[in-house]
Amino acid sequence: MAIRIGIAGHGNLGRGVECAIRQNPDMELAAIFTRRDPETVAPLTPGLQAIPFSRIDSWKDTIDVMIICGGSATDLPTQTPELARWFNVIDSFDTHARIPEHFAAVDAATKKSNHIGIISVGWDPGLFSLNRLISQATLPQGNDETFWGKGVSQGHSDAIRRLAGVIDARQYTIPVEEALNKVRSGENPKLTTRQKHTRLCYVVAEQGADREKIAHEIKTMPNYFADYDTTVNFISAAELKRDHEGIPHGGFVIRTGFTGPNSENTHIAEFSLKLDSNPEFTASVMVAYARAAYRLKCEGQSGCRTVFDIAPALLDRRSGEELRKTLL
Repeated sequence: MAIRIGIAGHGNLGRGVECAIRQNPDMELAAIFTRRDPETVAPLTPGLQAIPFSRIDSWKDTIDVMIICGGSATDLPTQTPELARWFNVIDSFDTHARIPEHFAAVDAATKKSNHIGIISVGWDPGLFSLNRLISQATLPQGNDETFWGKGVSQGHSDAIRRLAGVIDARQYTIPVEEALNKVRSGENPKLTTRQKHTRLCYVVAEQGADREKIAHEIKTMPNYFADYDTTVNFISAAELKRDHEGIPHGGFVIRTGFTGPNSENTHIAEFSLKLDSNPEFTASVMVAYARAAYRLKCEGQSGCRTVFDIAPALLDRRSGEELRKTLL
């Protein structure tokens, strides 16, 4: 029987989840839920119509895993614990500084409802997190750095759009090339947050909005922009659509480690991603972890997990025997 997936939210990420489900023959899309007028939502799946978010609880016996596609700034802190009352849940919560408190809230909700929740699923947090863990565990003496971009951050763009007076926005995260080259060369520099990245924002403001105030709110936003050199450009909606329609991203996790009796040997481990579509790749990771959530629930487990807690074999639809024969 196919794993029945629900999608909560049908923006860029939700549409990416819908595409990813179609590539996994052991899954089927059961329903899409939206806070918008359902008539304005056009699913890719023939014959499927969006359902008002207010009716989501009536599907609790129909859906195996709910993939929640809201933003980290204001949606997921409340949506994920709330929906965990009725479903096994997956989210992509990416405010790194607040992951411990989000984990605690989802853990309490899933243990109470006897469901599984896997939070902060994507590529960072997510696959990059795994690579940081593995490289630190295998090269305990050393230093690692993570660089993001150049690319559009969904979470940061969403945080800007939540500000009063903002119609739409795109935020690009840009690595500082000098810092990246120093790390790759094995120099093992000590870098501050500000030395590693800059942030470039393109904002469409409402007519008459206080642009100075908006720019100040962006540049001083904690956990998002306050620790970076940030440039804010105001442009028209037409310019945003013309020049910033795509959502590319990517980045690098680089560990410089040392081994030998006197730590004389240097090793550089690098994991990188180059993505044409940030939301579609993130969605693909979330769908794989939805399979893991379903399997854990079938084993009778409950509570919250992160990518650190999930065995890789649970992500793949193939059997352990087939994985050992073809991949190991």
